[in-house]
Amino acid sequence: MTPEERLRELAIRHAAFAWLDARRATGQEIFTQDDTTGLSLAGEVHRLMPTQQGIWRPASLRAALSIRTAYRAEGVARPYDDAVGEDGLLRYKMRGDDVGHHENRALLVALQERLPVIWWLGVARGEYTPLYPIHLLGFEADRQQFVLDIDAVPQPDLAWPSTEIGIGVAYRQQLTLARLHQRPFRAAVLRAYRTSCAVCSFRHGELLDAAHIQEDSRGGQPVVSNGLSLCKMHHAAYDRRILGITPDYEVRINAEVLAEVDGPMLRHGIQEFHGRQLMVLPQRATEKPDPALLEERYEEFLAAG
Repeated sequence: MTPEERLRELAIRHAAFAWLDARRATGQEIFTQDDTTGLSLAGEVHRLMPTQQGIWRPASLRAALSIRTAYRAEGVARPYDDAVGEDGLLRYKMRGDDVGHHENRALLVALQERLPVIWWLGVARGEYTPLYPIHLLGFEADRQQFVLDIDAVPQPDLAWPSTEIGIGVAYRQQLTLARLHQRPFRAAVLRAYRTSCAVCSFRHGELLDAAHIQEDSRGGQPVVSNGLSLCKMHHAAYDRRILGITPDYEVRINAEVLAEVDGPMLRHGIQEFHGRQLMVLPQRATEKPDPALLEERYEEFLAAG
């Protein structure tokens, strides 16, 4: 690849990342093939997502532009659940067992030329959320897989400890898996709650969080039934045991906070929701908050006073 060809490949990729940044800034977390087709990037028309294949290289490019991991229903292991190596880095299986297949060759070119790619993670049938820029660090021919680095992903909802911090391999593996799960978890929860806060129905996606009912640190799984879509204020109140939710989906406010006298934000934003039912719930029964997890979390809320 000539320097000019590499610059063109980089320009298209950075234009794609900028397009995704702009869409995500408006709160969009989920994308379909239609959303990402026919885009004008660096003066050319491209699509960002594969159709059937897992590795996508537009005809006019020499290196792969994106990779994809298909959606799996909750309870079914995702292909990337065991894709963290002993070094704490992620792996992505090549297509089939022929390294000479054109898709595998396209990803090898991205590796050789140090060109970042987009990783599309399935969150529902036909719906994906992106991780980017993903850098390829190596190819393990004996295991037919690529080594990926998501440490450079510059997205605030995917926080990562400083590389200067000395951490063990096992802990790095745990952090890598958690980080990989955060984006599809957020996208799936916001989709299920129709991009609305469960407590107040606030609808600005950029100010919504996917909150765990059973927290990560206690083994909480990244599944929709362990999630709540909450605006940032109600998420903070939930985490700090100011706001609780019963197994019957009723909002309760800490007694001391309920008795406080302050301004309209406290009165209208917190206190007035005491005793109300959640305003937004998933339509699918399997995605509604797990009552057992809510009960456990609600007991913690009561214990906090």
